[in-house]
Amino acid sequence: MTPKLDCGHPGMEQEYDVIVVGAGAAGLLAAGRAAELGGKVLLLEKMERAGRKLLITGKGRCNITNAAPPCEFFQHIHSNSRFLRHAFARFFTTDIIRLLNAHGCATVVERGARVFPLSNKSADVVGALMQWVNKNQVAISYRHKVASLVIKDGQIDGLKIHTPAGNRVVHAKRIILCTGGKSYPATGSDGDGYRFAASAGHAIEPPRPALVPLETAGDMAPRLQGLSLRNVKAMVWVNGKKAREEFGEMLFTGFGVSGPIILTLSRFIVGELHQHRQVEVAVDLKPALDETKLDHRLLRDLAEFGRSRIDRIARKWLPAAMIPVLLEQTGIAAGKQGHHLTATERRKILLLMKDLRFTITGCRPFKEAIITAGGVLTAEIEAKTMESKLVRNLYFAGELIDLDADTGGFNLQLAFSTGWLAAEACMRRSD
Repeated sequence: MTPKLDCGHPGMEQEYDVIVVGAGAAGLLAAGRAAELGGKVLLLEKMERAGRKLLITGKGRCNITNAAPPCEFFQHIHSNSRFLRHAFARFFTTDIIRLLNAHGCATVVERGARVFPLSNKSADVVGALMQWVNKNQVAISYRHKVASLVIKDGQIDGLKIHTPAGNRVVHAKRIILCTGGKSYPATGSDGDGYRFAASAGHAIEPPRPALVPLETAGDMAPRLQGLSLRNVKAMVWVNGKKAREEFGEMLFTGFGVSGPIILTLSRFIVGELHQHRQVEVAVDLKPALDETKLDHRLLRDLAEFGRSRIDRIARKWLPAAMIPVLLEQTGIAAGKQGHHLTATERRKILLLMKDLRFTITGCRPFKEAIITAGGVLTAEIEAKTMESKLVRNLYFAGELIDLDADTGGFNLQLAFSTGWLAAEACMRRSD
């Protein structure tokens, strides 16, 4: 059984080798590894259970990591990727898979090298990590919210915490902050870690939603709500210039667009919107065909089925839900026969299929964002140890740091690796 501390437990007055704040992906790895190395470890979690965010990742399946080789893996990390070289060298994809497998959670590699639990249940991932943490005798205290850091003479001395019974100070030789970002605040990630870091003198890159659905102008996307497209290309245009593109799947929603390629592009788009730039997303519905080949396809079908209504012929080109919207955009009557279609009208259809454009007006809030971009600046953290360069014995791990990556298991690995490295580094300290 895991040692659990309630508000009146005398253990709260003890001094710990390490206190880890936050029982998410980074926190569980940090606490478990520090205790495995012989440390007396307290894991503080303000929610009523550990791994709340882990439980909802991957739509409840938990995309644990990504099995891509390191050179490819690094390409999916945005800004400061070199900062993670030491963390990945100490603990990487095969290591987390091995740890989970050893504690009853078998894994499987799926399309895009994404790694999931074989059971498709995120609860099994949390269960395996908790089994490991329990085995290493980490003391866990739930419903304990950190109020502030206690710093003396430029180094950590402990934490002021709120408990169900009142406030108190817990002393520790080392503190590892694993509080997460601001995404999915209902799981406990409400951004309080930024406040702790700032109080220690750290600069914070302003947090913003990342891997987040986007809102669009007009009613075209809402009219297509629920429609999912595969094998399409989404291109980002900023102030009239093409800036980014992604190929894959996307989804129309009641407020705009979402899906894997939109989420991947969203980090860049949100940054451009914050700079007050005009952003559009153009969707190429037929990326495998250039304009000439697509025009030949349209001409062939119109010649063969010319006596049919254009809304029926168009089913050979597009999902049925898109046809009324496309015809409205072109001004072509749904009942018009195919052989009556003019060259100009055919051209309008072709251009919409190659460039279905949406003006981006904003993004959804943090509560709908998968991760947070921004955070504690990596320039103020030692890459080899995750220790603060400003306050001795203060360490950071996970989403709290100004590091983020694409969807596909990359962000969880970032959390696992930095949590592991922080634990090993703080346990090597002799003072």
